[in-house]
This record gives sequence, C-alpha cells and structure tokens, in this order.
Amino acid sequence: MNNRTLAKVAMIAAVYTVVSLVLAPISYGPVQVRIAEALTLLPLIYKPSIWGVTLGCFLTNLIGAMMGVNPTGMIDAIVGTLATFLAAECTWRLRNKTVKGFPLLSVLMPVIFNFFFVGIELGVLYFPGNEVFGSLLSGVEVAAGELISVIVGWFLIQALKKTKIFTD
Repeated sequence: MNNRTLAKVAMIAAVYTVVSLVLAPISYGPVQVRIAEALTLLPLIYKPSIWGVTLGCFLTNLIGAMMGVNPTGMIDAIVGTLATFLAAECTWRLRNKTVKGFPLLSVLMPVIFNFFFVGIELGVLYFPGNEVFGSLLSGVEVAAGELISVIVGWFLIQALKKTKIFTD
C-alpha cells in the first residue's frame, strides 16, 4: 500500500468515525441509523476502502464504548467491526454481479451482515432468556437503519464515481 492509498484509507476511517460520533444518538443501540455505514459501499469503486470502513467502524465502536454512548460496550468493537469488514469485503467481491446493471447483492451485503451479527449481539445483550426473538427483532431494526444508510451510500457512490478521488 503506497502513501497515497494509506492516506485515503485513513481519511475514510476518520470520516466514518467523526460522522458516527457526531450523530451518536442515532448511531448506536437497538434502533440505529449509522449514516457512516453509507461508506460501506465504497468498495464498489475502491478496494482499499474495505480497510478504511473497517478501521472507522472499530474506532467508532471503541470510542463510543469508552465515552459511554455505545450501550453495547466493547463487544460491539469486535462484533460490529467484523460485520462491517465482512460486508465491505463481500461488497467488493460481488460488485460485478448485477441485476439489470444494478449491483443488488453488493448493496445488500451491509444490510445482511448487520442483520445477523449486530442483531444477534443485541438479542443476546438485551433479551436474556429470549435470545432468538430478540435477535430477530433487533436484526430487523438494525437492517432497516442499515437500508437507509446504503441508500444514502448508493447516491454517494454515484457522485464519487464522477470524481477522480478514488483513483490511484
């Protein structure tokens, strides 16, 4: 990774973290719309962004736990970050699989991974004794917020494709 790419990865991580922390009231918890997750679609156009969104998510969850604004605490730094990494990686790998020219599977990866990973995390933490129902309910809530984020992300990607920002 050259210095230019490293700087872009760091900037993506920083933007993800700042946007999430500024919007902390809606970025954490059972019902969340983490607008910074729009960046998980960047791998559609720039593979190194996988590391930027992963680092940004990790920092967001870690700092949020340390500040007390992330109610799931340190476990989210692992589970949420893993969901974001896997979603970004799959977004990259599936980017050329399209339905009528639209990369549907790629766009849905953040929604699907967060439904399962964060849904289970929240179900276990908030619904002791009824984890299956809690995981499904939490998963649906998180997926709904994630869907909003990826819709924003799709428009962001369309705008960024017109620039030379993510070319090396």
